[in-house]
Amino acid sequence: MNQRSSHTERVGQGDHVYRPLDAWHQVPADIPMGEAVGVAVDSQDRVFVFNRGRHPVMVFDADGTFLSCWGEGDFQRPHGIHIDPEDVLYLTDDQGHCIHKCTPEGERLGMFGSPGVPSDTGVVDANYRTLQQPAGPFNLPTNVTFSSDGEMYVSDGYGNCRVHCYAATGELQLSWGEPGCDEGQFHLPHGIAVDSQDRVVVADRENSRLQFFTRAGEFCEQWTDVVRPCNVFVTSDGNLFVAEMGWHAGTSQPRPDEAGGRVSVFAPDGVLLSRWGGGLNPYAAGDFIAPHDIWVDRQGGVYVAEVTLSAGVSRGLVTADCATLQKFVPRR
Repeated sequence: MNQRSSHTERVGQGDHVYRPLDAWHQVPADIPMGEAVGVAVDSQDRVFVFNRGRHPVMVFDADGTFLSCWGEGDFQRPHGIHIDPEDVLYLTDDQGHCIHKCTPEGERLGMFGSPGVPSDTGVVDANYRTLQQPAGPFNLPTNVTFSSDGEMYVSDGYGNCRVHCYAATGELQLSWGEPGCDEGQFHLPHGIAVDSQDRVVVADRENSRLQFFTRAGEFCEQWTDVVRPCNVFVTSDGNLFVAEMGWHAGTSQPRPDEAGGRVSVFAPDGVLLSRWGGGLNPYAAGDFIAPHDIWVDRQGGVYVAEVTLSAGVSRGLVTADCATLQKFVPRR
């Protein structure tokens, strides 16, 4: 058996030390979960797992008890999930080129984008490396976040190179970004958040950096102490938790001698507070093959979703029984 071993007692450093739990959630035998691409927690501490199995949205309580599932047949390919302060879910369907707005029970409230109709970026075979030019919403969008006053920001990354801003009333207000590696350019904007300074943080994955912008799209600064960041979560105290895919998986040019999948915690000013993982043993609890999403609940528990199949198994790095979702409980 190649399942993760849970013998690791602690990961992290300083004030951010955790006990890893790779099997905290109880998945019913007759409702298997696919690889977890997204995870989010609502105000009732229910954990919503967006996955690429037969039941795309699976819901657990904080101790891992299975509650429900829904979304069968609704998505071309699940990618990202976000829950707003009103407990409304925003589910990014990358190959469907749209974002579904739903209740926690799965009732659809709205849609952003034109399902099945990508914008004209010139991308070939959904390969972000072939992108020709920026375009409007959406071409293989990746993730969503909100400002405190309800503006929605979308990272439109696999087939585009833009961030789109929507008013709280739902109208598109502005977009920014173009292909490249200079300031304000993107090479796969994969994750997005709004920080404690009211700046939009973009996980510019293939440029291995976090870029920070005003809400009007003006470049502020960038942080480069990350390896292929996939998403960012900003806690109430302003710290940034970053899920980093690393160089072992999900790339056409793997670098086995460099850092693999890991999680990093930064203070609001960019000081590194804690880091764990690195991909040396992706089967070990507390280590990773390819972190894809991250969320922190109100008790400080950290949830990390990983793409173990599409990013790992296809290159022989892990087998299908490698855990795809871990929880990290703070050690006080």
